[in-house]
Amino acid sequence: MKWIITSLIVLSAVSVFSQSFRAGASQHHINPSIPSFIAGHSQNRLFTGVQDSLFVKVVVISNNEKRLAIITYDCIGMLYPHLQILRERMASRKNRVPVDHIVMSSTHSHAGPDVVGLWGADLMHSGVDSIYMERVLQVTEQQIDEAVQNMEPVEIVYGEGLHQFAWVKNISEPEELDRTVSILQCVNKKSKSVATLTNFACHPTFVDAVHSKVSSDYPAGFYRTMDKELGGVNLFLQGAIGGWVQPEGEPQTFEQAYMRGNELAVFTRKLLTQPTRLKGSQIHFRSALIDMPVENPGFRQLAKAGVINRSIDATVKTELAVFSIGNAMFATHPGETVPEMSLATRKLLNTNGPKFILGLSMDALGYIVKPYFFDPARKIPHAEYLCSMSVGPESSIIVMKTLADLTK
Repeated sequence: MKWIITSLIVLSAVSVFSQSFRAGASQHHINPSIPSFIAGHSQNRLFTGVQDSLFVKVVVISNNEKRLAIITYDCIGMLYPHLQILRERMASRKNRVPVDHIVMSSTHSHAGPDVVGLWGADLMHSGVDSIYMERVLQVTEQQIDEAVQNMEPVEIVYGEGLHQFAWVKNISEPEELDRTVSILQCVNKKSKSVATLTNFACHPTFVDAVHSKVSSDYPAGFYRTMDKELGGVNLFLQGAIGGWVQPEGEPQTFEQAYMRGNELAVFTRKLLTQPTRLKGSQIHFRSALIDMPVENPGFRQLAKAGVINRSIDATVKTELAVFSIGNAMFATHPGETVPEMSLATRKLLNTNGPKFILGLSMDALGYIVKPYFFDPARKIPHAEYLCSMSVGPESSIIVMKTLADLTK
């Protein structure tokens, strides 16, 4: 696979507005029908109403020659087969977004619908509503088209910093966290925000298992503040939350979730008060298809029974990508990876600009943890559950090796 390189020109802050970058964004709600199965925590939970809307959000960025699309869904985790279907459909459209440059990510809300299959009436029956999934894919197609139609000249700026939110905990290995918050903002000629991408790592589980209403959890509070103060389309890009990075010791209420989401938005806005202009004049995109070994027999059995609608045998096919826009670099992780993998990926990304680690991107292969989590003698808190939701102990090694190859 080769780098795909395109030319971009970023002028200095005192120059005339550059028209080298173009960007467009769009969003639409994807609320499930009531009742339908709730993803996360346990089986046979049904929605009773809508607290706040779930969204699919799209940004398309171009240099007038090449384009890439970044999509984020408020859901537990879209699977790689969903991306393959979307790409097949987009291939026949004329919006000039290369289908292999469509990047899919999920926020991992535990108050969204089952899009995997694991949370139906029981473990022998899928909780996925096929009609809903078809609607989600159709809405996504429409939003990509709308984002392309909305494209306009933009300048791209960024901010990056380390948060110290006490409510974000790693309950398996408390000393290990990636506290980085990375932001990329596209601003038009009228100094209005077209799209803002914010990368932050923490499970959206404030209302998990204690409420039965549709919600994006704390991203809802984040969206509300960002929409009000910045405008444009605000994308929340989940980070490395495996090993169980989640809010801990917090009231499990919608009000608390919204408050913490607002706190994240305030921190994001602070990082953008003196933004740095994107440097560099190239876009790179590189991806790799891998056959991930599946040592967990449960995954194979669930696929064979049709509970998970994808081909899973001795291996399961998935995809990783590394790409850059100017001196901003992005790497995808195909599940819930531990913070150590996020920190190690940052070291692989050779740039003086912001670094984005997109968890649950291109796929949602459950927990991707370090091999020693599978050793009962190590007594890692919650390791038994985390490993039961992992394809196997080799997954973290394979992901990191693939990313190392992609960044060479």
